[in-house]
Amino acid sequence: MDITTLSVFENRCLVNGQWLSADENLQVLNPLDNSVITTVPVLDESIIKQALVDAEIAQKQWKNVAVNERSRLLRNWFDLLMQHQDELATIMTVEQGKPFKEAKGEIAYAASYIEWFSEEAKRGYGDIIPSSASSEILVFKEAVGVCAAITPWNFPAAMITRKVAPALAAGCSILVKPASETPLTALAIAKLAEKAGFPAGIFNVITGSSAKIGKIFTESPIIKKLSFTGSTEIGAKLMAQSAPTVKKMSLELGGNAPVLVFKSADLDQAVQGVMDTKFRNAGQTCVCANRIYVQSEIYEAFVEKLKVKVEQLQMGNGLDASTDIGPLINRKAVLKVEEHIQDALSKGASLVTGKTTQNEDNWCVPTVVKDVTQEMLCAKEETFGPFAPIFKFSSEEQAISMSNDTEFGLASYVFTQDINQFIRVSRGLEYGMVGVNTGLISNAAAPFGGVKSSGIGREGSKYGMDEYLEMKYVCLGNVS
Repeated sequence: MDITTLSVFENRCLVNGQWLSADENLQVLNPLDNSVITTVPVLDESIIKQALVDAEIAQKQWKNVAVNERSRLLRNWFDLLMQHQDELATIMTVEQGKPFKEAKGEIAYAASYIEWFSEEAKRGYGDIIPSSASSEILVFKEAVGVCAAITPWNFPAAMITRKVAPALAAGCSILVKPASETPLTALAIAKLAEKAGFPAGIFNVITGSSAKIGKIFTESPIIKKLSFTGSTEIGAKLMAQSAPTVKKMSLELGGNAPVLVFKSADLDQAVQGVMDTKFRNAGQTCVCANRIYVQSEIYEAFVEKLKVKVEQLQMGNGLDASTDIGPLINRKAVLKVEEHIQDALSKGASLVTGKTTQNEDNWCVPTVVKDVTQEMLCAKEETFGPFAPIFKFSSEEQAISMSNDTEFGLASYVFTQDINQFIRVSRGLEYGMVGVNTGLISNAAAPFGGVKSSGIGREGSKYGMDEYLEMKYVCLGNVS
């Protein structure tokens, strides 16, 4: 499909209210067949640095705009995303590969953050603290200033709106560097933001070299806050580069999510929960099930039920209504999945369903293996693909220990009908998020984020606003 004819399509950068092209460009590929969709600019360093200056000027005005006006503009933006949901989803499917029905769901999910923070814009409450001294203690909350965001390719709309919406609601301006694989979704939603009425310089989208743009963001004293979603390795590098300018940071990094299925679980509910969290977006999500731990008493029954479900998944073009699994983002992603499958099999795991070798371009057949152990690569690394390794455990203590045996701590999942067990296990898991009897945990009203090497800060919820606000303490002495 030719997405360049869609009304929301844009392949130029939005900088200080202007749509810019460049002499040098990057190709955007369709992962379905590696065909070239279009190109996007590689902006000059001088233009990006000027964009920071312009964003700072714009922010000084934006922070003084009444909160009800900020709220109104965010609501306009939300409405426009929902009105153009099908077009935006089509662009996303073509450049990212996920099925249209999932892409459409992501647009609604992305828009939900805009709606949520359109309301939270009115709730940046400060405080009055009682004091025994002859003074009053006042606490104001003020916008951090100019922000920057670097976003990934797996959720090219939602990862942007959950950073941009709270920034704009708080009175900040922001520059977004979307993933080079999926810039078109970002540019399309920026086009709608412009239509919503945001002033020039408040929301900017720039494309080009990730390393160069990241260095500009981290080294510039103009940028007061940096938000990044991506690998732990890159997140740590950005954090180190930002240290000299002491920026506020939000980092949503790698995951290695365990799913714990206890013998008390509703087996059908657990299998469906694993399907929801493992195979959504072909397993290319930071919170997807990476390790599936099943209690020995129900192990074989669970494996058989999961096998039946997985074999029903339909692979194909994401624009086809029947497609459940589209292509992975690129061949490199496929080869990593293949490496994990072959490593597991070479160390004693057994193939349940799927393929051991993925031969065709960016396609990866959903694969399940059993008898997996902690020594295998899939126990240590994030797979990021449609590969479901199933481990066996005997006791609650063993399951918690195996789950926590990782540097990561983003999402985890528990399936049990024992309320005391769910409380014990939820407290015992070293993760920022725990889903109980569900494989779907993302919600604009919830604080999304991890612990350990999975990052710092939270996105979404009332706590997400605080990431873009600073507290100012004012000591008010006696007034004569």
